[in-house]
Amino acid sequence: FEPFYRVMGGTQDNNSMIVPSQTINEEGIVNADYIPLVGGDGYEAVTDPDNPNIIYCQWQYGGLTRHDLQSGEIVSIKPQEGKDETPYRWNWDTPLILSPHANRLYAAANKVFRSDDKGNTWEVISPDLTRQVDRNKLPIMDKVWSVDAVAKNASTSFYGNIVSLTESPLVEGLIYVGTDDGLVQVTEDGGKNWKKIESFPGIPEMTYVSCLYASRFDANTVYATFDNHKRADFKPYVLVSRNRGSSWESISGDLKEPFVVYAITQDHIKPELLFIGTEYGVFFTLNGGKKWIQLKGSLPTQAVRDLDIQERENDLALATFGRGFYILDNYSPLREITEQNLDQENYKLFPVKDALMFIKRNATFSSLGSSFFKADNPPFGATFTYYIKEVPKSKKETRQEKEKELIKENKPVYYPPWEDLRAEDQEEKSYLLFVVSDELGNVVRKLKEEIKQGINRISWDLRYPDTNPVKSVTDKNESGVPVMPGKYSVEMFMSIDGELTKLAGPQTFETKVLNNTTLPPQDRAAMVAFHRKVAELNRAVEGALNSANDLKAKTDVLIYAIKLTPEAPNSLMDNALKIKKETDDILQHLFQDKTLATRNEPTYPTVYDRLNELAYGIWQTTSAPTQTQQNVYKVATEEFEPLLTQLKSLLEVDLKNLEADMERYGAPWTPGRVPGWNKE
Repeated sequence: FEPFYRVMGGTQDNNSMIVPSQTINEEGIVNADYIPLVGGDGYEAVTDPDNPNIIYCQWQYGGLTRHDLQSGEIVSIKPQEGKDETPYRWNWDTPLILSPHANRLYAAANKVFRSDDKGNTWEVISPDLTRQVDRNKLPIMDKVWSVDAVAKNASTSFYGNIVSLTESPLVEGLIYVGTDDGLVQVTEDGGKNWKKIESFPGIPEMTYVSCLYASRFDANTVYATFDNHKRADFKPYVLVSRNRGSSWESISGDLKEPFVVYAITQDHIKPELLFIGTEYGVFFTLNGGKKWIQLKGSLPTQAVRDLDIQERENDLALATFGRGFYILDNYSPLREITEQNLDQENYKLFPVKDALMFIKRNATFSSLGSSFFKADNPPFGATFTYYIKEVPKSKKETRQEKEKELIKENKPVYYPPWEDLRAEDQEEKSYLLFVVSDELGNVVRKLKEEIKQGINRISWDLRYPDTNPVKSVTDKNESGVPVMPGKYSVEMFMSIDGELTKLAGPQTFETKVLNNTTLPPQDRAAMVAFHRKVAELNRAVEGALNSANDLKAKTDVLIYAIKLTPEAPNSLMDNALKIKKETDDILQHLFQDKTLATRNEPTYPTVYDRLNELAYGIWQTTSAPTQTQQNVYKVATEEFEPLLTQLKSLLEVDLKNLEADMERYGAPWTPGRVPGWNKE
């Protein structure tokens, strides 16, 4: 999984799973990257802090197991009742946590269990912490049903059990427990004594305690969320206690029904930054719950039942109900945001996270047919996060807004002056431009982006620009060879009607090589220099090839025009045919000997053949160029140089002379010629 990390969780009737947050595969995260842990309905899983190959996982009703990733062995570690002990009541989704203070496990049924030896033995550290209500005496649909009611207690959890569990990361033994029947229980001494809280401001009695979260920053603070949707109550309930549960206050803020809240977590750097998972997605607050903002982007509208933070990467991982895991990569820009700076700043470019450099691996798996699955990797390279308060309006949009006001006021809407409309027609579309420079200030890449309101992202793939020809405005700006690792900076500009204005930056960052190759180059600078030489040769060869093809097509048109010119001498046709013949010779040595190739005969490698072989050979590696590749480059340059000289002569001398002669003899206009005109 290194240098990435793994995400663990459960699926409905389809195992508990481990999946990497990212891979180096070109395809993304595929079937083979998923590791099943245990069968059944999958739920919470945690990694042993001393050995990442040991995973504690479970299936429904407390089916706790210890999974050895190295051997594949699985051992049951479910706590068992002692002799004559009342049966434990397990929730379908059993709370399981790892203590932040020691290699200690906690799990819970209607009681809390602790293990200090990897689940080999468990100690019961609490009495029954629920209300101990007989569920068969509770009304369902306003009625208490008989024992013969069809499937009354089937396919559901036992009632009266613990459903949320957290230990303070600041105080060992300060543990909070939440139950499905609306209690919060607190121990400050590792389970010797428990304090029961059974009423909460604004929360109906016996409401399911969906999540408890002990603060990372204040030993006395704990957050709680409540879920009462089973009683047709879809209000969002988010509370905080600042005195270890003695009193509570709502921090639901401006959250509205029907955003039922399932989970809460806290940023590890900024205390006021909280995240909640709800029935309709994820929200965050910058001020401890006074105002909540929904995170949207590419996240579908769905129930988010759990969330966690990967601190090293500053990632927010989500577990959804039925739609898999989602990860918000590097949410750290949220720490930079305040309501004040968003109101006062029109533009902002946030700090840039350092980027890993590696070559994406091609598919290394066999075909799986229709069972093939893949999830996208995060965008490769350096990601730039930026804020745009307002999108600038074009001249046309500004006029149309004024006209809307006139229409509202029942005033006539007259045509604007023609010069104004002409200015609208000629106005260049606005765009953002991100300029990446190296440590010496040399520009290495420019990225153009549509202007969008709000917080957005764009990524640079750590490569120089493409050197292939640009034939039209619709051609994509593909990527060239990788840059050197090192320090870079990015600046953000906006172009309005062709005028470029700097908005923000520079923000500096580093590109770092992923140490995953067996034969890394001894001299990376020399390798990059060779790659750039090949890219420059590619630029010239591709340009020459397109120029030669254009010249050939143009010459065919010239020959046709000469045939239509009554006064054209034979020498004019001879010169045109000479250009065509020499162009064909150039294309034969530059691109392909069609006479042999169309007859499936071996052909001498052309400059284009050598370049293609060379480019393919170095594109997918960071190893030093082989001696063979260096020899191929040398031969290709030696063979290309005279062809380029000959092509330039044809274009700059022969073609110009031919077109001048055609103009003199009154030949029909042909593309690329500016016609003469004899006024008389």
